[in-house]
Amino acid sequence: MKRRSFLKSAVSAFPIALSQPFVLAGESTVDLSPEPHVVPAGQDMFGETRSLGFSRITFKTSTEETDHVFLIEHDNLVPGGPGLHFHLAQEEWFYVMEGEVVFQVGEKRLRLGPGESVLAPRKVPHAFTAVGDKPAKMLIAFSPAGKMEGFFREAAKPGAAPMDAALFQKYEMVLVGPPIKA
Repeated sequence: MKRRSFLKSAVSAFPIALSQPFVLAGESTVDLSPEPHVVPAGQDMFGETRSLGFSRITFKTSTEETDHVFLIEHDNLVPGGPGLHFHLAQEEWFYVMEGEVVFQVGEKRLRLGPGESVLAPRKVPHAFTAVGDKPAKMLIAFSPAGKMEGFFREAAKPGAAPMDAALFQKYEMVLVGPPIKA
């Protein structure tokens, strides 16, 4: 493309580019309040308690605040863990804060300790389990947030079957195997 043609194209697109962020911001359902939302250590942002049987889960962000990332903390993580599964639309990032956790991501087995992290790309089967004498603690981030908050709300209800294939499917995940063993 000649320089003059390029400049004409760029200049003609400029008004559209300027208006686009305002259009997108006007369509957002996310609360874009400028006030920070502090969640104290060990606390859930809603003051709720959730368990999947192998850990306590606290929400650190909400899909009401952002549709880009959903962040949870797994505390008191003991051997067990979710069944081998994958997400159709989310990457899942794990950050070990305390203890040791064994992960399976695709065909790889990894043993991670404090300060280490691993990314499970979308559509790649993954699972984890705590190992060692002490419970583990980790942060998990999902991007985009998608339906993950709803999944954890439903899976943590008393009497729920959190490792049910239909429940995974409802939240755009596929359960492909049992929990992993260390």
